[in-house]
Amino acid sequence: MAKVDVNLTDKNYTVLIENGLLARIGELVAAHWQPRQIALITDTNVGPLYSAKVISKLSEQNFQVHEYVVPAGESSKSWEVASELASKMAADHFTRTDAVIALGGGVMGDLAGFLASTYMRGIDFIQIPTSLLAQVDSSVGGKTAIDLGEAKNIIGTFYQPDAVFIDPETLDTLSDRYVAEGYGEIVKTAALDSVDFWNLIETIDSIADIRGHATELSQRSIGYKAKIVMEDEKEAGNRALLNFGHTMGHAIELLAHGDLAHGEAVSIGMTHIMQVFEEHGIADAGITATIKERFAAVGLPTDSDLLFTDAFYEKILNDKKNRNGTLNLVYVKTFGEPAIYGIPSTSVKDFFNNKD
Repeated sequence: MAKVDVNLTDKNYTVLIENGLLARIGELVAAHWQPRQIALITDTNVGPLYSAKVISKLSEQNFQVHEYVVPAGESSKSWEVASELASKMAADHFTRTDAVIALGGGVMGDLAGFLASTYMRGIDFIQIPTSLLAQVDSSVGGKTAIDLGEAKNIIGTFYQPDAVFIDPETLDTLSDRYVAEGYGEIVKTAALDSVDFWNLIETIDSIADIRGHATELSQRSIGYKAKIVMEDEKEAGNRALLNFGHTMGHAIELLAHGDLAHGEAVSIGMTHIMQVFEEHGIADAGITATIKERFAAVGLPTDSDLLFTDAFYEKILNDKKNRNGTLNLVYVKTFGEPAIYGIPSTSVKDFFNNKD
């Protein structure tokens, strides 16, 4: 078993990573909670695969489980779905002593976490992420959110779970495309973290390699994110480093209307933001090509026709990281040396086109 401890000012919790962990999920949850009602929030993709096992193991520990299944996909991160789930919980007489478990990918974690943080002003919450993207990124750190129209994650809270339980065997039911998607965030984290982590990335040449190293990749990615979150829980400073690749990535992800997965958009965003900084002479020469090669090795995209269009720049200007007329861009000078570079929002187009 691998584990990462997240120790914050007001809450401590542990992320456990172990093959076959779902077979022990009942006793693991029981180590944190007394018997109570649990709202198991899952979706139409993950529920049929894992809900029965999770419910059975929790029931053996005398938990009363209510499974609430929502449609798979980003559209479930909405006021309407959150309100419907809260109404179901109220009808099932959930109180402040009851709890929520998220079973699924990042959408389920965001939605269930938001529900747990707001229902009766906050009830206990555990994450069981089943996608690689959720395992290495969104399940850790306490960000919860729903969308408002096309504005992603614009309504949310910081709300830490009581525990995160990761079973890498759930990746066996994840398609190669979405294994690669999660790996996009791993590459981001390795570039931010260290030369040592990047050297591990240099050994990954296929989807099979990602699957074979899933536990180590998850532990190292979560370890770096936990370190950043412990320093800056609510993104007042260095937590913004985790947005590497996301300013461009979020813009084209929105413009793609579902044709680009999040990690695919991030791989494109990382590649091009590094190209911009390399052309300005701020990042090491050749670093963009090295990053691009690592993405290409597992089939992740590194380019898009959506970049540098009028609609792209409009999304950039409306990004929530645009504060008081300044857009803070994240880059790495070299592997393990991240930095934040602020530019006036009005000069974004010139900066991206390498004009003074």
